Amino acid sequence: MGSPAPDFELRNQHGETVRLSELRGSPVVLVFYPYAFTGVCSSEMAAIQESLADFSAAGARVLAISTDTMYALRVFADQLGLGFELLSDFWPHGAVAASYGVFDQELGCAVRGSFVLDADGTVSWSVRNAIGSARDISEHLAAVPT
Repeated sequence: MGSPAPDFELRNQHGETVRLSELRGSPVVLVFYPYAFTGVCSSEMAAIQESLADFSAAGARVLAISTDTMYALRVFADQLGLGFELLSDFWPHGAVAASYGVFDQELGCAVRGSFVLDADGTVSWSVRNAIGSARDISEHLAAVPT
């Protein structure tokens, strides 16, 4: 904590490029997750969606990142009715997750790592859960700098 967040450029589920450094000026919540369409990941994304208005009210932008393709993420987001961006860390496979220390080389996916960044792009809070353990999204919201 207290270190600059590694910058990245990834495509969202609509094929639009998102560059982290361009989001400076407001808090950002990065949520790495293993796989779209799985039970725990689906419930976590639904919990974020339920709290999205609260994140927005706090001025925070939520970005969920997995190694799934952007095409799979589009279907996943549409099925769950998600109103936030899902970013594809597909190629180079898991490079962004690895830069945050949350890539499982053996499984080829991100583990459940979350990072709250302040308006300057500094990591102010983080948590890492085992792949099968869901995160408490309310903790994420409480960690957003005001």
